[in-house]
Amino acid sequence: MKMSKRRIKVLIDNILLTYWKYKHGVALNAVLQDSEIGEHSRIYAKTKFYRSSIGDYSYVGPSSFVADTSIGKYTSISQECYIGGASHPISWLGTSLNFYCTKPEEAGQGYPFRKKYFDAFNRTSIGNDVWIGARCIVLAGVKIGDGAVIGAGSVVTKDIHPFEVWAGNPAHKLHDRFEKDVIKEISDIKWWNLRTDEINRNMDVIDNPKEFLKRVNK
Repeated sequence: MKMSKRRIKVLIDNILLTYWKYKHGVALNAVLQDSEIGEHSRIYAKTKFYRSSIGDYSYVGPSSFVADTSIGKYTSISQECYIGGASHPISWLGTSLNFYCTKPEEAGQGYPFRKKYFDAFNRTSIGNDVWIGARCIVLAGVKIGDGAVIGAGSVVTKDIHPFEVWAGNPAHKLHDRFEKDVIKEISDIKWWNLRTDEINRNMDVIDNPKEFLKRVNK
């Protein structure tokens, strides 16, 4: 029986990928290039992940784009996010790609313009236990601290300190997640570096940060 291309696509998407959806935590239709994936982490369907790293127990949701970015442990990035990527030389006379190259060895080459070198790929940093809502944009070179939360649809143009909650376009700070003393204690303990068995022993108080901190401090 001859099958149409459409029927073959439906078969692959809905039946075969049900059994073979992930390989080493990465969706089969995700694109990875020069990247490192932590243990028990996930890169979901149709996501492009270039020259980046992601820590243990973190994930990037479907249809996202991540480039030149370091992501910590236990971080949650929702669907359709755009993080990192190339920038343009806005302080130059012209921002056109015709005027610059991104490899030093290509400087002075090109036609009709002899291009000048520009470092277009600033490294973006996302900490541990960060939650980034759906359809967020994080500009290249931005640093997002541990425990930060970013509301859906936000455009992040500047650095975010640990445990701050931001939202909006452009994103702005709304409030801190915890009181200052709790933030300091979490930052000192760095629970994301604890062994999984130690976290497991205290899962009954995962919803009570102060009690959790008290236990692991003993």
